[in-house]
Amino acid sequence: MSIFDLQHDTSIVYVTCRSLDRAGDTTRTVVGKYLAACINISDGMRSVFGWEGWVQESEEVLLILKIRRACLDKLSARVMELRSFDVPCVAEILLGTGNAGYFAWIAVETSGGGA
Repeated sequence: MSIFDLQHDTSIVYVTCRSLDRAGDTTRTVVGKYLAACINISDGMRSVFGWEGWVQESEEVLLILKIRRACLDKLSARVMELRSFDVPCVAEILLGTGNAGYFAWIAVETSGGGA
């Protein structure tokens, strides 16, 4: 696969969880199923949002997942199964150019068992 293909096959996915425990379960499951190469966990995020006609506020845990775009549908389905919320956030962020070695590593780690 060329560097161009690797760069355009890689994305970041933004996911939120209700608790650090749920985030840990989600990350171990997703990486264990080769759906993400790496996941950053950021605890202590505060969200303000509209829900059922009311302004709500809650603590959340942010997950930033590094994936191949081909994994997105399976990843989204898995997050739905493990969900912390009625409507879980699963939002893909497309990447441009960057470190070719990093994109290659993501491709290897999300190919079903490494090289």
